Amino acid sequence: MPQLSATRDPSKPALLSNYEHDPYYCELMGDGVERRPRLLEFWQRLEQLPFDDLSVRAADALHDLYERGVTFTVYSDRDAIDRTLPFDVIPRVLTPGEWQTIESGVKQRVAALNLFLGDIYGPQKILDDGVVPRDLIESNSNFRPEMKGVALPCGTYVHIAGIDLVRGSDGEFYVLEDNARTPSGVSYVVENRHLMQRAFPDLLEGFNVRDVSDYGQKLREKLIEAAPVNSDNPQLVLLSPGVFNSAYYEHIYLAREMGVALVEGRDLVVVDKRLFAKTITGLQRVDVVYRRVDDDYLDPRAFNPDSMLGVPGIMDCLKAGTVSIANAPGTGVADDKAVYAYMPKVIKYYLGEEPILANVKTHICREKEGLAYTLEHMEELVVKPVGESGGYGIVIGPKASKKELDDCRAAVKARPENFIAQPMVQLSVCPTLTEDGVAPRHVDLRPFAVTGKETWVLPGGLTRVALRKGSIIVNSSQGGGTKDTWVLYESPGQPQSQGQTQVQPSGGHSQSQSQSQSQSQSQTQSQSLSKSQSRSQDAAGSTNDDQARGNK
Repeated sequence: MPQLSATRDPSKPALLSNYEHDPYYCELMGDGVERRPRLLEFWQRLEQLPFDDLSVRAADALHDLYERGVTFTVYSDRDAIDRTLPFDVIPRVLTPGEWQTIESGVKQRVAALNLFLGDIYGPQKILDDGVVPRDLIESNSNFRPEMKGVALPCGTYVHIAGIDLVRGSDGEFYVLEDNARTPSGVSYVVENRHLMQRAFPDLLEGFNVRDVSDYGQKLREKLIEAAPVNSDNPQLVLLSPGVFNSAYYEHIYLAREMGVALVEGRDLVVVDKRLFAKTITGLQRVDVVYRRVDDDYLDPRAFNPDSMLGVPGIMDCLKAGTVSIANAPGTGVADDKAVYAYMPKVIKYYLGEEPILANVKTHICREKEGLAYTLEHMEELVVKPVGESGGYGIVIGPKASKKELDDCRAAVKARPENFIAQPMVQLSVCPTLTEDGVAPRHVDLRPFAVTGKETWVLPGGLTRVALRKGSIIVNSSQGGGTKDTWVLYESPGQPQSQGQTQVQPSGGHSQSQSQSQSQSQSQTQSQSLSKSQSRSQDAAGSTNDDQARGNK
């Protein structure tokens, strides 16, 4: 791809000359009170970019993603199932101070989630003390009684977490949702950065941006930490529902980055409460399963007996302590949007701390006051079903029609326990390239945390952007796209060896030495499971509906 011009044509308007973000907080310009952009150096760099050149290179970048197979699946669109996730070339930039708050807040949140899950599947003290209603937990469809009394290494239930954050008009970050089942999207974080390095090295040049390329290495390290006690040289696999899953590209990507086998349920077998992979050389022991299959389909003996995606008896292995499953079965109860409302109390109960990242104010419709307020103020609120994900089922009161509001009101009255309501947060905006120029579009942020003995947070995370003008729904299934997320170092002289992004003129990306060593160490395992990997490309024997299970 051609390099950006050193300077723009002075006869043409600057890229941001018509950019107007009011009344929203802007990730580049701030709250608008100060005339000076909050990221002045980055603003100056953008001002030098010619719009026409940027548009051409953006189209080339999207084509590059498609050629590399970076796609996702939309089941509702029969004419265009496999799509390239739209990518906006203007990155979202976080300052060191902002990232320090986000990182510490996410670590606090994940620590509380793991303590909470260990308690509700153990002594249930928080339920006995009435901090969280017992019926809210035990009647939850994602609560798994089969997990009661199961001891997990490191006390870790949520090995991989995606915590969705939004920034309000006050410039503060708020937690919008916890994703503790099978959070997806991290592959786009890394691929977006690699794309920027290939296509826009001149935009990155001079900025000390923290690297994201070691996610696979860190994920592998943390999963090994959470392996069963006394595991000698723990063996890992990634369990996928198969090629028809919406995030199958990510499954391939993560297995490759960790240097482990990608398998389906039929590639695994349980013998005497131990899990094995079928290989061309015989059965090979498996100690850790990173699963991207929902609970219902994980073990037909324990959950849905009709499932053809899981492994019969794998729950027996988990209970016997011979295998670790990441994330653990039953973590979905922490995803529930009604449980989310109690998270500030959960953090205070287990950690004795105030939340570093606050919740968005939430009205719980299962509670009398919350229901009354929701029904009375529905035109002002965002109403969400507690068990849905991907932006489905949400009714945005201020933008809804009378019929939509009437239907929502009837649904809430019929099943109040199935809904929560929140004020419509004025999501922050970020400059985004459109056909008509650079315009503000609403964004959120999903940092990814991986936990073994301790928690590590990938610097930045997935910035999702609502590409449709006026939309606040950022989900890819609802027309959203992504941006590269830059986390800047405190010191402009931060050495490259400590993780700074390195521009690759040749267009490739380098792995860290330790990651290369990690993958080398697992080469034997990957080779011995090559038959399993090749078989997991074959979708025969599974329906589209079944394969669609397993990702958020």
